[in-house]
Amino acid sequence: MAGSAASKPGVLMLGIVHHATAEFEKLSEVAEVEQVKSGTREEFIRDCDSGKYAKVVAISRTYDSVQITGRFDAELVSHLPPSVRFISHNGAGYDQIDVQPCTERNISVSNTPKAVDAATANTAIFLMLGALRRAWIPQQAVRAGEWRGASPLGRDPHKLTLGILGMGGIGTATAQRAAALGFKLQYHNRKPVADLEKQFVTGQVPNYVGFEELLKTSDVISVHLPLGPATQGLIGAREFSQMRDKVVIVNTARGAIIDENALSDSLESGKVWSVGLDVYEKEPEINPRLIKHPGAILLPHIGTATVDTQKEMEILVIENVKSAVTQGKLLTQVSEQKPTMAKV
Repeated sequence: MAGSAASKPGVLMLGIVHHATAEFEKLSEVAEVEQVKSGTREEFIRDCDSGKYAKVVAISRTYDSVQITGRFDAELVSHLPPSVRFISHNGAGYDQIDVQPCTERNISVSNTPKAVDAATANTAIFLMLGALRRAWIPQQAVRAGEWRGASPLGRDPHKLTLGILGMGGIGTATAQRAAALGFKLQYHNRKPVADLEKQFVTGQVPNYVGFEELLKTSDVISVHLPLGPATQGLIGAREFSQMRDKVVIVNTARGAIIDENALSDSLESGKVWSVGLDVYEKEPEINPRLIKHPGAILLPHIGTATVDTQKEMEILVIENVKSAVTQGKLLTQVSEQKPTMAKV
């Protein structure tokens, strides 16, 4: 899209681009780019209402920009300029955005699937193996000069059944890695995944089972669901009661999918052998019962925290914005919205 800055569509970048700086700079060739690196929700709404962003067609937002604007909920979306037609979010999970009010205003939303799959799946496997060995106990012991301390015997993956809850890109990548460890694989999804065998040409194809069957028959359960009304608090006291004794729980998706108090109860009672968590119900707060429990392997939501993945995610966000302002469509529109073509 050639021409002067005045003829270019506006793009608003919320947050800081840390790695794809060269790609971000090139965005100015097709759009008039404005960046907001700090501020408050009140200031952002005031600027929207004042007409400051009247030319903005696409908004690009980082995960951390929620600290500037708060969630893109119905209230915030109602204040966006009428010109806004696209929101490009940096993250596979997009619970920071209420998609329905965006759809009602004809605003298309994109996320960053695939770019996060490998790093998050690697984190899930790391937590899984750590939880199977209750690795925090010997780690504490060796740092205290006690060598192995009270380290218990762990479990071997090839003797166990792994239940993948949510067979999207990350769930599939986790299953592929788990197959190499010898797990018997099964999964639950809203519906069976078509042509899944093509993703497991050299190993076991995971078996599709119902939700309750997965709970009852898995030795390890790894959560890979998006957070939404249907999944918030999906795993609570009732679900833990259905699980096998000494089950292992891994969560690299969203903390609020699991009732943390019910998880803590099950961990303390011994129903749950150990947990590996990268996400929490009320981040950055972590239930103190989990922090104190020796069977908990805890990470501070760093599933995608690698230079390689962060750059790939930023590039995909920028490519979505570029496609939006030059082609009138997003490359990775969220699943709730049917692909649409908007005029820019």
